[in-house]
Amino acid sequence: MPESNVLHPLSERKTVPRGRSDKATWYLPVAVATDILGIALPVFLVFETTRQPYPRLAALTAGAVWLTIRAAHRRYPTQVLGESRSVAPVLRDWLTLLGVLGVLRAVVDERSEVLLALLAVAPALLLATACRKLTHRHLTAQRREAQSVHRVLVVGEPGTADDVVEHLAGRTDHAYVVIGVVPVGDAAIASGVPALTRLGSAPPAASSEDWGPVLAAAGQHGAELVLVAPGPRMTGERLRKLSWALHDAGLPLAVAPGLNDVSMRRVQVATTAGLSLLHIAPPTRHGTHVVLKAALDRASAGLGLVLLAPLFGLLAAAIRFGSNGPVFHRQVRVGQDGAPFTMWKFRTMVVDAERRRAELASANEQDGPLFKIRHDPRVTRVGRFLRRSSLDELPQLLNVLRGHMSLVGPRPPLPEEVAQYDEVELRRLSVKPGVTGLWQISGRSDLSWDESVALDLRYADNWSFTGDLDVLARTLRAVVDGRGAY
Repeated sequence: MPESNVLHPLSERKTVPRGRSDKATWYLPVAVATDILGIALPVFLVFETTRQPYPRLAALTAGAVWLTIRAAHRRYPTQVLGESRSVAPVLRDWLTLLGVLGVLRAVVDERSEVLLALLAVAPALLLATACRKLTHRHLTAQRREAQSVHRVLVVGEPGTADDVVEHLAGRTDHAYVVIGVVPVGDAAIASGVPALTRLGSAPPAASSEDWGPVLAAAGQHGAELVLVAPGPRMTGERLRKLSWALHDAGLPLAVAPGLNDVSMRRVQVATTAGLSLLHIAPPTRHGTHVVLKAALDRASAGLGLVLLAPLFGLLAAAIRFGSNGPVFHRQVRVGQDGAPFTMWKFRTMVVDAERRRAELASANEQDGPLFKIRHDPRVTRVGRFLRRSSLDELPQLLNVLRGHMSLVGPRPPLPEEVAQYDEVELRRLSVKPGVTGLWQISGRSDLSWDESVALDLRYADNWSFTGDLDVLARTLRAVVDGRGAY
């Protein structure tokens, strides 16, 4: 019998009506149509207007190859559409397209101009990226309204079950909504989600356990997935028999192994001696991708400093005319593996800002070791503009050029902040700090300390070169939006 019908605030998103689990039906036709028109039409128009040979055949060939590549890389299944806004998969598909078309061009001795051919296929990359972001944005909005979600029944010991429920309830960028819990044992559920039935602390002495109440609870409340959080009372053999009962009833089963914030590319499933094993690859700290990241960092920083030199001059003049003091603010920060370095920024505060910090301690709006005030009286008028536009960060390109920082990475902390770090927080120093990062595209100063640390740890443990490219692409929007910049 259900033990409670009172839902905790965590459960507000969980009141999802039945029949709302399917995604919008327009995702697939829009994605396919965008891919077809996004390459076939530009190729035909470019080839036709510039009098290149065989414009219709070129358009049909490019369209067929593009659709084949996208389908082969599984971009069209319902469970994939709308789930990610990352640019990296589209870029990989497009580069594959260039390679395949290049081979076909050589095989059939096609004689169109190379630059015109590249111009013709460029819209495919842009439109596929735009469509990906559109569907992701729509799906995210749907899930905030408890639509396009799957009703989940959690089975596990109360402590682990509560942890799973809170993780799922804390975010809306996934497809799971918990509609009830089946606790294992007699302890109370703290998350506020109703306990629909209970399992005993230990399986019965008989050879089989009665899974009828679990199946009845799942059926009565329309569960589409049973999510098990294993523990001492949910043994491997017990889990095995539960899986038999669920699968015989046509219900899928998922198991939460207790690992958080591990990217899928680091996880590999294997079976050894009848055991199902999860292999977790270590974070990438060495190798070709790390060398490529360092090369891109320094080349981009050097080029940026040259191209932005006129802007640096204008900002320097504005800072000097706006208030007394130097143009640049130099501050000791802590870098990779705890190594200190001097970070450069454009000055945004009055010259005695550090001395006045103590008197403003009571106005601090951040938790943890950070010090942030939304309307900090020490910030100059020019400084507010620089912070709002993130232009004050540009001199950090000098730090990137010297190898102290990266274009993308965790926020560079102050020594006094690091002095308060615990073992978990120190792990964010395992990679170089960055000019931008997950913290900048996720809210910046509006984030709590725990949220900032979680983002930094996710980056440090799951770093990838394509992930950096995605962060850089999303940084422009975050800068334009200005949310959390103060």
